Amino acid sequence: MVIGIINAMQKEHEQIVALLQEVQTETVGRSSFVSGTLKGCRLVLLQCGIGKVNAAVGAVELIHHFHPDLLINTGVAGGIDARLQVMDVVAGERVAYHDVDCGPESELGQVQGLPLYYEADRRLYEAALQLQTATRIYGGLICSGDRFITDRAQLDAIKAQFPDGLAVDMESGAIAQVCHLYQVPFLSFRIISDTPGAEEHFAQYQNFWGEMADRSFAVTQSLLETITRL
Repeated sequence: MVIGIINAMQKEHEQIVALLQEVQTETVGRSSFVSGTLKGCRLVLLQCGIGKVNAAVGAVELIHHFHPDLLINTGVAGGIDARLQVMDVVAGERVAYHDVDCGPESELGQVQGLPLYYEADRRLYEAALQLQTATRIYGGLICSGDRFITDRAQLDAIKAQFPDGLAVDMESGAIAQVCHLYQVPFLSFRIISDTPGAEEHFAQYQNFWGEMADRSFAVTQSLLETITRL
């Protein structure tokens, strides 16, 4: 089985690379891929960079060149549900765009001709929810857009559009759309790094990367090891 993994940030990427054996690096187009083995499965990793275009380009190159059996988007997200705290996890049962408006013939968030919601692969989603970990894992809607959400007004606008949204990020929607188009099973699995609208919100985000990122990675490792057994 070939498992594709895409993340945006260098720290996230390095944590997963450290798990691999038989590591190799290969450049395809504009992207540098790292591959290796974990529990007998081949993993292909890409640090795509931040935002929807970077994520979509990387996903297409990974799918075309490596033909993964499934694709996982790991990383961090902002928590937009009152239940969520920093270091909780959201497994995306569905993913939608919060910054798309194609006019009156489409719903807000919907690219015309495509679904409003991109559904996770059910087997991957249920495996994520059943992880044996001390980390709290919630399943639900992840909202994506090309904006780092910082203040209460931005948060309120997203929650008005998607009241059941749990988290916001900048890549899941694009990767989910690519996987929908190419019929590749997909899951977004996001650790909460910050809670938009909180006091000193950006300091909260910086503190996560400075003090909590290494401690939070264990749940991502658990997910990857579980998927190798599916």
